[in-house]
Amino acid sequence: MAFENDVVLIYFQDQPAIFARIETIEPDIKKDWHHVTLLLLTLPVQTVTWILRKAYIDGAPFTMGGKSVRLEKVKRIEQKKEDNNQSHQFNQDRSKSGIGTIIPFKKFDTKNGDT
Repeated sequence: MAFENDVVLIYFQDQPAIFARIETIEPDIKKDWHHVTLLLLTLPVQTVTWILRKAYIDGAPFTMGGKSVRLEKVKRIEQKKEDNNQSHQFNQDRSKSGIGTIIPFKKFDTKNGDT
């Protein structure tokens, strides 16, 4: 099921067309229908509101103007933290070979002096 702040891929006529973020899901006056506000990730970004059933938000196909449309939730990819010892060893190996050193980007907390 897709919720607010989830990213979805919108399929148009069974072809992936555009990514969007679900901004809000609010109940409609009609039972089992919802106002779904989507932030279309285009240039420039656009906001649209569609009135959809829960099943359509969950990925069931529907039609708009006779054209097939479907939402598919984009799964998040969890990033694995890299072991600092492996990264350091990799950098040492690269510098010995003359290729150069890779310096990992770290965010510093200037208030506490923490990384």
